[in-house]
Amino acid sequence: MSETSYNATTDFIDRHLNEGRGAKTAVIDDAGEYSYAEVAARVNRGANLLTGLGLERENRVALIMHDTVDYLSAYFGAMKAGIIPICLNTLLTTKQYRYILEDCRARVLFVSAAVLPAVQPVLHELPALRHVVVCNGDAGEHKSFDALMAAASDKFEAVDTHPDEIAFWLYSSGSTGMPKGTMHRQSSLRYTADTFGSQVIGLREDDVTFSAAKIFFAYGLGNALTFPLSVGATLVLMAERPTPESVMKVLKRTNPSIYFGVPTLYAAMLANSNCTRENGSGRLRLCVSAGEALPEDVGNRWRERFGVDIIDGVGSTEMLHIFLSNRPGEVRYGTSGKPVPGYTVRLVDEDGNDVPEGEIGELIVDGASAASAYWNQREKSINTFAGRWTWTGDKYQRDADGYYSICGRSDDMFKVSGIWVSPFEVEAALISHESVVEAAVVPHEDDEGLIKPKAYVIFKEGIELNDALFEALKAHVKGKAGAWKYPRWIEARAELPKTATGKIQRFKLREEA
Repeated sequence: MSETSYNATTDFIDRHLNEGRGAKTAVIDDAGEYSYAEVAARVNRGANLLTGLGLERENRVALIMHDTVDYLSAYFGAMKAGIIPICLNTLLTTKQYRYILEDCRARVLFVSAAVLPAVQPVLHELPALRHVVVCNGDAGEHKSFDALMAAASDKFEAVDTHPDEIAFWLYSSGSTGMPKGTMHRQSSLRYTADTFGSQVIGLREDDVTFSAAKIFFAYGLGNALTFPLSVGATLVLMAERPTPESVMKVLKRTNPSIYFGVPTLYAAMLANSNCTRENGSGRLRLCVSAGEALPEDVGNRWRERFGVDIIDGVGSTEMLHIFLSNRPGEVRYGTSGKPVPGYTVRLVDEDGNDVPEGEIGELIVDGASAASAYWNQREKSINTFAGRWTWTGDKYQRDADGYYSICGRSDDMFKVSGIWVSPFEVEAALISHESVVEAAVVPHEDDEGLIKPKAYVIFKEGIELNDALFEALKAHVKGKAGAWKYPRWIEARAELPKTATGKIQRFKLREEA
């Protein structure tokens, strides 16, 4: 890219036609397969569709779409025209959609037909919204994506955008409250592809990738779209919500070489006896995890069953993708690995001073994929983006070998008897017990007003819940994590509050407790 001109669509889509990949399969979704030439034509139609609706450079379009080839048409079509796509998750409530659509002031909304009922009640309350375009089903009173695409030209000249120009927005997952509009630049996608995509997982042109994490999620955007497109590989998309059954079906049908998941899904798959390598992909060479820390027990059991390591790392919406990760052949389960090439990390105290090895500090990171700011959130932008450094809000420790281990979100950490307790450490100990599928730990006051851990636990089916089991779990945690860290209270749950990206919303459990 030049210092003054770079459009990500030219790099990730059009370049492959010039390099002779036009006939190669670029995308496999639930409906079929599409070559790089077909995808490029669809992206051009998407750009013409948007400009035909009156959108101009720097206008915004919201995408509440399931993962299909149509997503590429809308997302890259917008960026090719200098229009800003805003990727929104498909599992929010009507109230949340109203907040975000009002906040971002999108002029056009692309929405999958299955999601339309959740957003329909508030459409008349959004004065900035001019058009609603329905994808993947009956449009009803609204405009049809398929009809508009069919009428649009498949020729479009990319707008001459600047590398630092705002290209797209993502909304933070809401693990600590209402989501924030996070603004990213044209050049950021290439940076994450060249760092984590190429230098850590080693993506190749002959790879087939499948991400259960959805495109609207920063982690999924890289996995599902930009990483495979950066090297001319083939990507697999699945529209439905990921479950052990749906994921295994896609793994079996498409035979990917790399699979991207999240810890809760890996744990759920291990709890399902039908999830085996024989029932999945025979080409699988690597698995990747992020979103929340991967418990050591889950990583070890996955490797035993599937014969493939999970490369666990940490990223954020603010940094766009993973900046701290394990490496193939150098996996240390229970840690987030080491800094990704291209990123510098530090652990600091409340005053911004580096903490000694082995002590807990807040993780801050420097890398060129950092967001420019939060939309209309000056105070939060100042507190998060401090010069070159982005404050993650995560508490970490670094060992003598340079591996980083998460202790929890800064808001989730608490002290027992004057000693810091990491919710993740207690949760990992609970999950390692044969009866437990998932767990969340929060602080709770005892009768004397002292803070102690309380655990909310999802047990495996058929487990008899009784005092003996709960006492056995407490003893198990004492042995794994430390005598003072065991949960004084254990409450069985059918599910835990989570964001749509799988992160546990511990703040809701704290409020409840």
